[in-house]
Amino acid sequence: MATSVTINGKTHQVDLPDDVPLLWVLRDEIGLTGTKFGCGVAACGACTVHIDGEAVRSCQVPLSDVWGEVTTIEGIGSPEAMSTVQQAWVDHQVAQCGYCQSGQIMQAAALLAENPAPTDAEIDEAMQGNLCRCGTYPRIRAAIHDAAAKMKEA
Repeated sequence: MATSVTINGKTHQVDLPDDVPLLWVLRDEIGLTGTKFGCGVAACGACTVHIDGEAVRSCQVPLSDVWGEVTTIEGIGSPEAMSTVQQAWVDHQVAQCGYCQSGQIMQAAALLAENPAPTDAEIDEAMQGNLCRCGTYPRIRAAIHDAAAKMKEA
């Protein structure tokens, strides 16, 4: 049975079983590969996307449970027109291997939408479910503070 899902402002019809995780709909069906597969059990955060602005782990959201518009890393900016958070990531040289960064950025963007001036403790709490094997956590925190300041100026 075909299901309608809106991703990055565009409606897609997908004919997949209801229990297929959103992650695989995005990557395999729609071709948006910026969202990464990390663990498959919502423990690492690499697959983080937004549904109606809420950060969720797409590996654990079945297609039948998608309740609103999905935004992926491709939907918040591009190399030519980066979002404030993406630009802060570049400015602070956050990425090393880069594998977790789309999930990190999506989690940070959701945090800043909810809390435009987070403290270190609030950043650490919001980001604790997003793992970075390269250990760039201090740069992640600095980038979030920088993005918050720039968003406040705008």
